[in-house]
Amino acid sequence: MSITLLIIIATCVVSFSAFSRPQLMDKLIFYPPDITNRNQWYRFFSCGLIHADFNHLLFNMLSLYFFGDTVESACAYIFGDLGKLIYILLYVTALGASLLPTYFNNKENYHYRSLGASGAVSAIIFAGILLDPLNKIYIFFIPVGIPGFIFGPLYLFISAYMAKRGGDNINHSAHIWGAIYGVAFLLVLSFAASDYNLLTNFIEQVKNF
Repeated sequence: MSITLLIIIATCVVSFSAFSRPQLMDKLIFYPPDITNRNQWYRFFSCGLIHADFNHLLFNMLSLYFFGDTVESACAYIFGDLGKLIYILLYVTALGASLLPTYFNNKENYHYRSLGASGAVSAIIFAGILLDPLNKIYIFFIPVGIPGFIFGPLYLFISAYMAKRGGDNINHSAHIWGAIYGVAFLLVLSFAASDYNLLTNFIEQVKNF
């Protein structure tokens, strides 16, 4: 069984449990004041196991399913025996890294809460774009696939605009920083632990488009 599928199963089990157990939801949710004042650092990661509702969970897990196996297989190819460990580290550390700006902006904000795996999923999606920039990505209600290297900047631009506008109760900052982290993580690790030149491969694929 793939690591991606294990993550999806674990996330679904915990999310469904939290839907009917408010106390569990409160225990796991990203709540900056409890991190600041009670050192509950685990919330950076536990919040990725819970979601606001079924649609939120479905969207994140479908996105992870479509991109996760590709990134997981690529990690195995690029890093060999370390591939699975690096893939797990990418997903788990992206949960925390994507929320750091949110934390610093809301350290004492007692009205702020965030949940969901969107930051880590964005990291996986953009890692997938780095690995295969010509792979077409389909968005709901748009019948034409958009090559990843075009979709990526559009996604970041729209997320930045939505974050600035606000008012929709979506943590767009986590999406943006998760995406950036996913690309940076793979680039750094490929340089440090592999002979595979990810950046050159990306540029060559885009040039041949």
